[in-house]
Amino acid sequence: MRWRVSRRVAILCGTAALTLALAKPVAAQAGTDGVPVDVELVLAVDVSRSMDAGELRLQRDGYAAALRDPSVIAAIESGFYGRIALTYFEWGGDTEQRIVIPWRVIDGRAHAAAAATLLANWHAPPMGDTSISAALLFADRLLRDNGLAGTRRVIDVSGDGANNWGPPIVAARDAVLRDGLTINGLPITLHPGGPGGMPAPLLTIYYEDCVTGGPDAFVLSVRSPALLAETIRRKMVQEISQAGPRLERASETRAAPRIDCEIDHHVPNMGPPE
Repeated sequence: MRWRVSRRVAILCGTAALTLALAKPVAAQAGTDGVPVDVELVLAVDVSRSMDAGELRLQRDGYAAALRDPSVIAAIESGFYGRIALTYFEWGGDTEQRIVIPWRVIDGRAHAAAAATLLANWHAPPMGDTSISAALLFADRLLRDNGLAGTRRVIDVSGDGANNWGPPIVAARDAVLRDGLTINGLPITLHPGGPGGMPAPLLTIYYEDCVTGGPDAFVLSVRSPALLAETIRRKMVQEISQAGPRLERASETRAAPRIDCEIDHHVPNMGPPE
């Protein structure tokens, strides 16, 4: 049985890697090819079924408010190039990702406000499972050959629970880190006691040890709905304002995780081994 599970995990990782390699690059907005930016920022936002309609609205409004906030605008304008590239997508299960804001260059208040308006007007139902791993691989694809020239490339992933479907989270994270990216985490606890019984401190540890990594990676946790918008704002300011990447990678000096990274992961039924 142990061999069979390992074989299934290997199949999942191989399938994910093949999908990532064969996927077509997602183009940025017209006229951005080769444009240098201070950071290419992917906002990967959890909309799995553990969130109700009110929580989805709260989360989208939090990102919209951050894009309009003077401190975020100031962080963008104070960079070496004075502009960033940004895309926003929502995710759930291993095949559930939808792009809400395609790649666009933001160089000030007007372009940031236009992106915020897209989020403010966006309405969509929750998705299914929680596949952080598939979301990371999808974000990696968005950063490949997008026509932009960013000094740094960052994935900002939010989530309210552990990876429970798709490829194993550590394998997916490490594949992304090998591309030289940074993964920052926004663990969100909007339910008392945490989703699936995982309390907020444990969810934070899970994101620190199993999800995030790369140069200057960090985690900011949200432990109540009232703190969501402010934490999103702080996180975006820090991501935009950070200096250029260091030479070492977090994956090279990573300590053993303090939590089982596959704590809630389900391996799909792949059938008996050949």
